Amino acid sequence: MRLFPVVASIALMLLSGGAFAQEPATPETTTQAQKSVKPGINDAFLDPNLDVDEWVNRFEVESREVFQARHEIIERLKLKAGDRIADIGTGTGLFVEPFAHEVGESGWVYALDIAPKFVERVEKIAQVKKLDNVTPVLCGQDDIRLAPGTIDVAFICDVYHHFEQPDSSLASIHEALTPDGKLVVIDFERIPGESREWTLDHVRAGKEVFRSEIENAGFHFVEEVEVPSFKENYFLVFERK
Repeated sequence: MRLFPVVASIALMLLSGGAFAQEPATPETTTQAQKSVKPGINDAFLDPNLDVDEWVNRFEVESREVFQARHEIIERLKLKAGDRIADIGTGTGLFVEPFAHEVGESGWVYALDIAPKFVERVEKIAQVKKLDNVTPVLCGQDDIRLAPGTIDVAFICDVYHHFEQPDSSLASIHEALTPDGKLVVIDFERIPGESREWTLDHVRAGKEVFRSEIENAGFHFVEEVEVPSFKENYFLVFERK
């Protein structure tokens, strides 16, 4: 039985009143919220005039390392039938269709993004491709807005450095994962003197800093996975404690 059909109106209403209902913010939670660690990094995605085609042309090209390595990434994720995976920061939906096929009819894909137009694009992809095991979700900048124990895998590809409130975002991911759930982070190597200038300017910290933040949020580091074609990126795997 299908429990979570693809319904754009649910995603665009922030899933209010359903299985993923979000408690309204209170003055206490607002004042305690972590300050942005990289103010303005998401402005382009929050722009109501965001041009989706422009981002497709940026994200889905061979010159982008994770696009070129997408098949290797999927293979090394080792998804299995029945898995429930959250593609956090799904963007143009690059991994949505392959994830849907990997987890099969008994699994589920939650495609999350803070940009309404990206969420709408994923909903259209799911309809056209007849991916009945995909739910697009308009998430918050500090909260993925999934219910506790909803997912087995959280996948964050070239997106962790866009977390403006990583403590809050990681707490919501930790809660949404099952007790033995897995967190996968793919991001850019940031090494002064080695990384290109764009990376040094755009990515706020290196791998060790990000790993430390994730471990401090209640995750156990498992391994760094080798992806032969990676030159600028790394692939880290964590488990929920």
